[in-house]
Formats: sequence, C-alpha cells, structure tokens
Amino acid sequence: MTEVAFHFNVPDKMNYVCRLLRKASQAKARVVVAGPQQALQILDEALWIFTAPSFVAHCWSSDASLKTDLSPVILKNQDNPSDDSVMPHHEVLLNLGNTMPQGYETFERVIEVVGLSEEDKAQARERWKQYAHRGYTLVKHDLSSKTANP
Repeated sequence: MTEVAFHFNVPDKMNYVCRLLRKASQAKARVVVAGPQQALQILDEALWIFTAPSFVAHCWSSDASLKTDLSPVILKNQDNPSDDSVMPHHEVLLNLGNTMPQGYETFERVIEVVGLSEEDKAQARERWKQYAHRGYTLVKHDLSSKTANP
C-alpha cells in the first residue's frame, strides 16, 4: 500500500521542495511532482537556479517520452485535464496541489508539503482525512520545531 507522508509547517515550500528533490536525486529516487501550473512554473525556475553544484535534472510530463524516461524528476500539471501522460515510474509522488493528486495510489510513496498559511493547513487537513478514510497509514513530519532542511 502507498506510504503517505505530510511535511507540515514548511516556512519556504519551494526551497524545501528543491532540497527534497536534490536529496531524492542523489539517492537515485525518481519523483513526479504534481501541482497547479503556477506552482510548477515557480519550481521549474527554482530548480534551475537552486545551487549550481547540485542541479536537479527535471522535465515536464508533456515532454518527449525519451526525456521523461530518463529524467529523475517529472513535473505534472494538475490544471490540465487533457494531460493524461503515462508516467514512466511510480516511485515517489510529491504533491504541491490543494487536492489529492490523480493516480496517487499507483505510487510507492506520496509526499504532501504543507506551508505555514492557514489556508494551506486547512486544505492539507482535508487531504489527510481523505487518505485516512481510504485506509492509508499517515506519517506526520512537523517542521515547526526543526530546521526545514531535509
């Protein structure tokens, strides 16, 4: 069954996600990042300028299959219902959206990143309830008392 982890109280979501993706890439894990177009655009730019020695290779799910087959990180736009791209792997799904991502149950792991805003927390609580209702065991990582560096 899919493992679902929530990372709560993340002060700078994009920086945190960049660090998570760098760590996953170094561990040879493959990640699909699902979210709305605007969030993915910001992440795409952040990954290009994050840090020069630790560039995280990535592509869009709509890119040619050769790119997506080889890329350790794939950005999948949840705003585009016609994007029915078949993912070349189902290891880790990182959700930047406000709803449960389509097809989450086909992944080994799902990571939900939750910022500091009350709106973000309220939406995450709803997703938490939905996962729990479906029988998933949930793991909570509360970063409020920790440094937000994975």
